[in-house]
Amino acid sequence: MSVEAHCERAFAPCLAAVEVGAMPGATLGVVTRDGESAVRLAGSAALVPEPEILTRDHWFDLASLTKVIATTTMILQLAEQGRLDLDRPLTDAIPDLRQYDVANAAERKLTFRDCLTHRSFLPAVEPIYTYGDDPARLRAFVLQREWRHGPPVYSDINFILLGIAIERITGAPLSAWALGDGLGFGPPPGPAVATEFCQWRGRMLKGEVHDENAHALGGAPGHAGLFGTVDGVLGFALAMLQGRLLSPAMMDAVRTPQFGHRTCGWDSAHPGWPGGDACSSQTIGHTGFTGTGLWINFERGIAWTLLTNRVHPSRHNDSGIFALRSAVGEALFTP
Repeated sequence: MSVEAHCERAFAPCLAAVEVGAMPGATLGVVTRDGESAVRLAGSAALVPEPEILTRDHWFDLASLTKVIATTTMILQLAEQGRLDLDRPLTDAIPDLRQYDVANAAERKLTFRDCLTHRSFLPAVEPIYTYGDDPARLRAFVLQREWRHGPPVYSDINFILLGIAIERITGAPLSAWALGDGLGFGPPPGPAVATEFCQWRGRMLKGEVHDENAHALGGAPGHAGLFGTVDGVLGFALAMLQGRLLSPAMMDAVRTPQFGHRTCGWDSAHPGWPGGDACSSQTIGHTGFTGTGLWINFERGIAWTLLTNRVHPSRHNDSGIFALRSAVGEALFTP
């Protein structure tokens, strides 16, 4: 079956979701290791305040895909260059982490790998934006706060710390990193997909990062803030399939589970995951809160991205995104 046919079949549940109003719009892109690709899309980039038809040129708020496309790749490339050691503590790059409790602070013992694989004790999320509106002060707050401890969970805080480490090592914001055409921290240079009416900011968000903490931290922290077109995301996926972004050793780090089903930055295939159960075990993926996702099947040499605006005009809707993601993966690989 051709890539076009695979994409057409896998897009069927997306089209159905848009037609019943579960979400305003959806775009599915598929690419193979040899560079053959296909894209399908339907619906609206925005419903309010003005209707807008979704096109291939629209930029999506990629939300937590920032963690894998940007932050994980940056950290692993810096490790390749010898500028950090994944198994050394974050304090190599951030010596002032919990600097007022050097002897006892558990945060000072966290390694880069701990944060990449979400095996730290840090909480999943914290309303950092409620503590102030100065990005520099909020970064200082993140570094000096005595975080409540708990069992390992998927944590935005892990990647906020990694983002700060990248800034310290490179002397530049994450937005200065060249990520390729169709990818970049906001505001995007082209038409943007609307996300949500933000009660805190008092406006509908369009071309402005959806995540409140990312906005408060200046728009380009380590956990969210990246925007991309479908072709931009597919370009990244193709580079990963072809092994052009990372060395073999670092590719092994993103492909091999290291803590449960977590690899460095990514999630590996496991029963019930969002990529569906029909893909091979050599598949990694990640999702974003705004309704985005990317999966890369190395064994079969194929990757796919599902980009939706399921939070528009509000996150408090039953979009069915969790079942939709699995349905797309099943349709791609089920004979």
